[in-house]
Amino acid sequence: MANKPQSKLVSSSTRFRSPVLLFILFLLTLSLLFLLSSISSSSSSSSTYDNPGRLTPRLETSFVASLERFLAHRSPPITDGTVSAAEVTEEDVRKLDDKMFAEESDRVQGSPYYPLELPIRVYVYEMPRKFTYDLLWLFMNTYRDTDNLTSNGSPVHRLIEQHSIDYWLWADLIAPESERFIKSVVRVERQEVADLFYIPFFTTISFFLLEKQQCKALYREVLNWVTDQPAWKRSGGRDHILPVHHPWSFKSVRRFMKNAIWLLPDMDSTGNWYKPGQVFLEKDLILPYVPNVDLCDAKCLLKSESKRNILLFFRGRLKRNAGGKIRSRLVAELSGAKGVVMEEGTAGEGGKAAAQIGMRRSIFCLSPAGDTPSSARLFDAIVSGCIPVIVSDELELPFEGILDYKKIAIFVSSNDAVRPGWLLKFLQSIRPSQIREMQKSLAKYTRHFLYSSPAQPLGPEDLVWRMVCSFPKSFAPVYTYCIPLHCICAQTEACCITYLDNVCCDNQSMHLSCY
Repeated sequence: MANKPQSKLVSSSTRFRSPVLLFILFLLTLSLLFLLSSISSSSSSSSTYDNPGRLTPRLETSFVASLERFLAHRSPPITDGTVSAAEVTEEDVRKLDDKMFAEESDRVQGSPYYPLELPIRVYVYEMPRKFTYDLLWLFMNTYRDTDNLTSNGSPVHRLIEQHSIDYWLWADLIAPESERFIKSVVRVERQEVADLFYIPFFTTISFFLLEKQQCKALYREVLNWVTDQPAWKRSGGRDHILPVHHPWSFKSVRRFMKNAIWLLPDMDSTGNWYKPGQVFLEKDLILPYVPNVDLCDAKCLLKSESKRNILLFFRGRLKRNAGGKIRSRLVAELSGAKGVVMEEGTAGEGGKAAAQIGMRRSIFCLSPAGDTPSSARLFDAIVSGCIPVIVSDELELPFEGILDYKKIAIFVSSNDAVRPGWLLKFLQSIRPSQIREMQKSLAKYTRHFLYSSPAQPLGPEDLVWRMVCSFPKSFAPVYTYCIPLHCICAQTEACCITYLDNVCCDNQSMHLSCY
């Protein structure tokens, strides 16, 4: 009898401890689940550089944001991997020539598709950091200085962004292969296996952000450094690629590097910016400006469709030099007309917002010549879903060997554009069905004008290398008959020409394998 109370006490104590134990276990379980969830979330939200092995890095189309990420996660090589100019001898040049000849001979004998094969093999010079990283840091440390303007009132840093093709190409070329999506080009580490040599010098940043004499001195240093390299001496620079995308940049030393393949905004056949014999289509490439406005994506295009109540829109400098004098005549003809907006403006932050709003409310966007035959406004219109009306008689367009611009733009001669009442009557006569078709094509073509990191297939960084394939033999012998979009005809070595919408072979009814 005496033991019964003790038994009840033990039983009661056990029942008391069990809920407490269960509650503690429950809290521990919750904590563990929370910890695992946090780790998973952190992993999934990390960027490319936080997790180098990741296959789907975050896409960035803003130059400033991309550059900021680039500089935070990449550092210049500790040593310069290129041969020092002081060490170069004629024997070095001869040895490199022999190695390259042997390599090319092996490719001719070993590949049934030579010289049709891709990817293009590019050697990227590891130049001293004062030519590369230091200039990028100079931009990053000063780009918030909104008072830095050109003589015509344009914000300097905004101009640098518009001409930043040198950064986008270089950033893609030196990125780890695990982070790249472009298959038309590959970076090689040995000069003897290279098809082309890329010079990663930032001509636009140095022109706008350095003092005049300091800039000229740096240009001379670059000239001496590059032309002393064995590969340059071997070819005279004909297999070297040099970005010179702003027409004011690199002028003091251009004549010494005119054999190189230049990356330009246009050809400027007027001769105002490039001397005769310096640039021509058989040698050089035209690249699009970096758009100054944000992309109007599929959702934006659908939303803006019913709001496009302006027939013709223009915002920019109303008076320009050289070929851009057409602007003042267009202003005189079109100002005050019904359905037309003609505004004076620059590329600053306020101007960007105003241009973006105006273009998204307009059916057609006027794109006259600037100081050169080209204008950044053309590419702003394309990414805004606004049909460009191009008034520039001397204009050469980027990637014309691949893209059909008649599907996305209206071309008007300067003489017709300034005839009283002609341009508006012409635009009003275009059928709504044709307008809708061109707007659909604009949505498809946008990808070809958006620079990004990582660079995307069929983006401008990709199309650059596909255009190299069409170079004549005297300038790019390895790619005399290379195909722009890498299509191989089955059962034949015939060359194919691709215009995105269709693929044509020079033999009839050939099956194609395109990738």
